[in-house]
Formats: sequence, C-alpha cells, structure tokens
Amino acid sequence: MLKIYAIGDVHASWGDLWRALKSTPLIDDQGSPTALMKTGDYQLILTGDLIHPKTQMEYSLMTGIDNFDPENPQHLSSAARSQIRELNRLKRTYDACNGNMHILFGNHDDAALTHKFSLGSGFGTKHNEFDPEKGGREFPDELKAWVASFPREIIVGRTHFAHVGPMPTHAIFDEFFYSNREHKTWWEKNPEWVPMFGYVFGVYGHTVMKEGIHLDPEERLAMIDALDTGQILELTFGPDLSQKPEARILSFKS
Repeated sequence: MLKIYAIGDVHASWGDLWRALKSTPLIDDQGSPTALMKTGDYQLILTGDLIHPKTQMEYSLMTGIDNFDPENPQHLSSAARSQIRELNRLKRTYDACNGNMHILFGNHDDAALTHKFSLGSGFGTKHNEFDPEKGGREFPDELKAWVASFPREIIVGRTHFAHVGPMPTHAIFDEFFYSNREHKTWWEKNPEWVPMFGYVFGVYGHTVMKEGIHLDPEERLAMIDALDTGQILELTFGPDLSQKPEARILSFKS
C-alpha cells in the first residue's frame, strides 16, 4: 500500500509547513524523515510556490520589520535571507528522504529564477526580493539548481499532480499564462479536463482555497492550496495504482 501526503503552496509559511509535516508519519519532531518515508511506502508531494509570502503583513512577520516596504533594498535583503535560510533547511530534509519527497515547480519559483515576470499578489504585495534589478538578491547557485530541478508534473499510476492543472499549457508560465484567468477558474468550469487527459484523479495547487481543500463532488480532483487553513491531503493507493486513490482531508491545526 502506498500513501501520499500532498501539501499545497507554501509561500514562505514555513511554520505551517513544518507543523503540517510533523503531523504526518513522514517527518519526526526533529525534522528528519521517518523509516516509512525512507522506504517509499509513504511519500510527500508539495505543489510548489515555496517562496513569496502572500501579504505584506506576512513579509513583516517573516522579517520582523514593521511596515515592510517591497521597494526598500534592505527590507528585500532581509526577506531573501529569511527564505534562503528556510529553503536550505527544507533541502536538508529533502536530501535525506531517499527521493520520496517531491516538490513541483510553481510559477513563483519560476519567476524568482528567471525574472521574466514581476509578480505580485491579489493583496497588492510585490515580490521583488529575488530580483537584483529591483533591489533584491539573486538565488544562491546551489538553491537555484535545486529549485530548477523540480518537475512540472508527477504521475502516479493514473493520478496526476501539478501546480496548476491537467493541461500541458498550465505548466508554461509565459505571457499567455499571466494574461488569462482560465488557469484560476478551470477547476470550477471544466473539472472534466482531468479525465479528458486520461487521469482518474488530479491534485493541484496555485488557486487559493480560502475555505479549505476543495474535493470535486464527482471525485475527479482536489484543489489543495489551503496550507494556511491547516489542511493537507492524504491519498491511499491500492495494489493497482491505475485505480483512483482514496482521498482524505487531514487537519493539523486544532
């Protein structure tokens, strides 16, 4: 039997991430992988967007700077340093998991590496801390290579995991992606796209689920960008991985 724990977009909510991880059988209280994790019987998938806090208040909390200013190079440097420190911590755990921790490549990860697009949040927050041309700092080479190695999709049997959705174009973060709202609404308007592409179930992040993880009524997909609501997804696979897994929403906050 295979169990996969899927956790939605992190967006520098490191405290929530570690609480979520330690609530599973995957990671012990010291942040090390358990025997179940190392053998691969239990695995972990993060849906990407490790970086860029969602709100200006979260930047302030992360850096300890009141009234965080996304135009201030000193503030940006502090935000970058904080995230680099936590990314290095996560990478140490990742490296110890024998290949059983998987992290998908999100559009914010892409933007921080390439600087092709200057991103902000729906809350009016600008994400400049990893853009040297805007007063930020470049990713360290080792972390840059690690993040660049993240896959854009993972397929287990006929279950699909990706940052945005099942369409190949959902994983191309170009001008069309940022000019089109479809990548935020497809799961409501066209959930049939998951079986249309040959999958029995899909797990996706990217779109914030303010009320918690959304399970499609017809059990075709789960939208799991809900880390701040204290929810993660547990998938239990039977011997035949081509069959639909059993999906269960878990809470890690009391």
